[in-house]
Amino acid sequence: MSSNNRIIVFFQINLRLILVSGKTKEFLFSPNDSASDIAKHVYDNWPMDWEEEQVSSPNILRLIYQGRFLHGNVTLGALKLPFGKTTVMHLVARETLPEPNSQGQRNREKTGESNCCVIL
Repeated sequence: MSSNNRIIVFFQINLRLILVSGKTKEFLFSPNDSASDIAKHVYDNWPMDWEEEQVSSPNILRLIYQGRFLHGNVTLGALKLPFGKTTVMHLVARETLPEPNSQGQRNREKTGESNCCVIL
């Protein structure tokens, strides 16, 4: 191979997004893509079979990974997602996100309290 030949490798992360309805779709993203970038891309390329779940704006699309909402500026690279494997995330419509590590959550964890109710 001569020194003029270069091999360029693009690392991409395969995301399988799951809607509340259970419908799924796979997308490829760069490690530099943020949660906001992903929401906009999905909104702009909304799958035809997701038509019933179409939202009015990409700004209300939220990603959930390992049980936690991803804030808009978090990149896939920061999550250290593996290349060449499929990572599953949930995609939901939600206006606002809970504050990360909110005091109320920490207090509930310490005391063992929960916000669930029992209906008899």
